[in-house]
Amino acid sequence: MLGVGFDIVDMVGFSEQLADGASTFVEVVFTDAERGAAPEGKERRLRYLAGRFAVKEAFVKAWSSARLGQAPVLGAVALREIEILDDGFGRPLLRLHGTARTAVADTLPPYRVHLSISHGGGYAGAVVVLEADTPG
Repeated sequence: MLGVGFDIVDMVGFSEQLADGASTFVEVVFTDAERGAAPEGKERRLRYLAGRFAVKEAFVKAWSSARLGQAPVLGAVALREIEILDDGFGRPLLRLHGTARTAVADTLPPYRVHLSISHGGGYAGAVVVLEADTPG
């Protein structure tokens, strides 16, 4: 294992951030594809976006934990460059774009991403595990 990250999002606070008409949070953090894939309905959209936000944060933490002895990477890339979609069967997939893709490739050996999203009790949580990709 290279690194592990976990994040939890309070959906009440997250909902307030989404409802702020003056905020560009959603446009800054989520790709067009992520926003387009979000289900209709306020609660379902909230759960979807909160879970994806938790994955993005958990990925940055896993990446940072894989770099022990080196400067942390928090804030090194735009969260929008970390994209969480699904595989067509509802399982989440993580894709990197732009500077995030380059920065991760420059700082980690080949790797696999394992991730899980969960919702409950007013929270969305995610765990990301980065595993060395060994031939085999």
